[in-house]
Amino acid sequence: MGKHDKHHHHHHHHDVEAAYPAEHDGYMIETPELRWAFIRKVYVIVSLQMLVTVAVAGAMYLTPAVRNFFLSQTLAALAAFIVIIISPLLVMLPMVYFRQKHPINLVFLFIFTVCISASVGLGCLTKRGPIIFEAAAMTLVVVAGLTAYTFWAAKRGHDFEFLGPFLFAACLILFIYALLMVLFPLGKTAALVYGCIASLIFSAFIIYDTDNLIKRYTYDEYVAASITLYLDIINLFRAILIALEGAE
Repeated sequence: MGKHDKHHHHHHHHDVEAAYPAEHDGYMIETPELRWAFIRKVYVIVSLQMLVTVAVAGAMYLTPAVRNFFLSQTLAALAAFIVIIISPLLVMLPMVYFRQKHPINLVFLFIFTVCISASVGLGCLTKRGPIIFEAAAMTLVVVAGLTAYTFWAAKRGHDFEFLGPFLFAACLILFIYALLMVLFPLGKTAALVYGCIASLIFSAFIIYDTDNLIKRYTYDEYVAASITLYLDIINLFRAILIALEGAE
């Protein structure tokens, strides 16, 4: 039974693939039920990722031992810091490679989420509690608003694929700006400007990736869809946090 079942599942999976190839919009020939099930699945995964992030980053922030260790500026702390910063990049490779292989894709997704959560925790260690809470609340409101807007716009026939090249260019500019801020500490105003620009860019990313989720991702790409949305939300939170700190 197991073998037959597996074969049947594979066959069904293959059919789904055949019906909706990636490069084809496939948006009209599929059933709305299937697409909604896929969208729901992605939002459930992203919600769980956010819970993991709050738990891990919160535990790091609220545990005095962890805080003292990372703020101690010892070699061990520096090593741990570097490992946490690099870990998502290392996990990203197998995660992207196995993104369609169930259940290993979810295992890597979980590890990746924990790694990103730890880096978020690190970023919060030097910030004041109220500011972190404010940034998180603002992020939640912005994400909810942008998501609702994108679904409404998609229903009206609007398309956001054109944002792609602009967002790529914006990311490059943001990266150069961030590099300048690291090399030449430019003070609070620069941080505020950076935070505001980055917030706008990642808000646009949320619209772009939500639009892709509604129309373009094929059903076996739920891990890829979840990662992109999750990272957009995390980056938006980081940007708002930097802006709020700069505005203080």
